[in-house]
Amino acid sequence: MDDRSEIARAAAETAARRSYGKLVAWLAARTRDVAGAEDALADSFAAALERWPRTGVPAQPEAWLLAVARRRDVDAVRRRLTGEAARDHLQLIAEEMEARMNGEELPDERLRLMFACAHPAIDAGVRAPLILQTILGFDAATIASAFLLSPATMGQRLVRAKSRIRETGIPFRVPEQTELGERLGAVLEAIYATFAEGWSDPSGTETRRRNLATEGIWLGRLVASLMPDEPEALGLLALMLFAEARRAARRSPQGDFVPLAEQDTALWDDGLIDEAEGLLGQAAQRGIIGRYQLEAAVQSAHTARRRGGRTDWTAIRQLYDALMAVAGSPVVAINRAVAIAETEGTPAGLAALYVLGDDKRLQDYQPYWAARAGLLARLGTTAKAAEAYDRAIGLERDDAVRRFLQAERAKLTRN
Repeated sequence: MDDRSEIARAAAETAARRSYGKLVAWLAARTRDVAGAEDALADSFAAALERWPRTGVPAQPEAWLLAVARRRDVDAVRRRLTGEAARDHLQLIAEEMEARMNGEELPDERLRLMFACAHPAIDAGVRAPLILQTILGFDAATIASAFLLSPATMGQRLVRAKSRIRETGIPFRVPEQTELGERLGAVLEAIYATFAEGWSDPSGTETRRRNLATEGIWLGRLVASLMPDEPEALGLLALMLFAEARRAARRSPQGDFVPLAEQDTALWDDGLIDEAEGLLGQAAQRGIIGRYQLEAAVQSAHTARRRGGRTDWTAIRQLYDALMAVAGSPVVAINRAVAIAETEGTPAGLAALYVLGDDKRLQDYQPYWAARAGLLARLGTTAKAAEAYDRAIGLERDDAVRRFLQAERAKLTRN
């Protein structure tokens, strides 16, 4: 690949990281055809990679991409529609195409698109994955991994959901207050999944993840600013900020993984922690406790170690008990089992973990096997601990975490 091609590809990747969701949302808001908007934008990126090495990268790459995508939309509508309906639709798009793009900011339609994807007419199980794909450009395989489904199943669900938006004419708008609650959960879930996917790439080295932790926090701030009296929106933002505050402590200078209990609290970002504590306090004043507030409270209990020097496992156990009642899930149950081990002893924690063994979703879930291995190692059950470590190591994608698990396994044979 020559220098001009490399420059063009880098510019296209930068535009995708910065503006993919904004461009899809802008296009889809005018046609209600999410799949068509994604296809049009994909074509415009392909055209950019073909033309920019010859013509040079335009001064405004996003404006160029949008213009090509809009022309493709017009052609698609012309092929699909006839008669009066076609003329009306084409006139609308033509008027949009006349808008000047000379440095003007596009209206940000992402929040409207998120709520369209969370409409009650969309199957509840696909709302969050749909938001991840349309706003951030995740492929079906990445989303499937996050939601413990096969790529084929997830892909089929996403296609059906996009067809549903187009066929039923779901509006692209922020709901009225009276209908907000039923869709807010799906929006918050998608934002948290976005953050979590980026959080699993702590060094920000995977281009396809596009610094998703930062993007998730941005989306969280957007929703919290729109709904400052919604405690779960505040709780989610607090949860993400608590986690982000520990980013610098998650890796050693050599790039090795550092577990939470061993992190240097001096490396934690006090400003982010204080902001998160303030948000959690605001949420608590609303008198309604939900999943994200409880998860944020768990993180708050962990960060209290920066002042007291110790972790309040009793409070964490109580919070996980409450979380199980509000939003029980295998992930919460795993963390609860670890907290039980800290407060009631390793055998009690291991018993709580073994109860989860029949859940088939956990057979390929690394944190389950890592927790199991750690507790078995504490009891001196070396062979079973080694087997669980081997399972966790085989499932882990992060090289640094894999090295950590391998080191923990190696300790079994030295003791």
